[in-house]
Amino acid sequence: MLISYEPFWATLKAKNITTYTLINKYNISSATIDRMKKGNGISTMKIDDFCRILNCDVEDIIKYVKE
Repeated sequence: MLISYEPFWATLKAKNITTYTLINKYNISSATIDRMKKGNGISTMKIDDFCRILNCDVEDIIKYVKE
């Protein structure tokens, strides 16, 4: 896997936001959260949504991991 969502989980924790809140307050699908937990890809639109919701930068959502 080349893209890691590790920063996303750290950002959620730092901002005291749960996946439950993302799903129920911001209408993020549980399938998107599940894809991220499994390390699968998500769209750049979703990354944009997360940046807007969490008031953060892309680097706070994903990072590139060299093999």
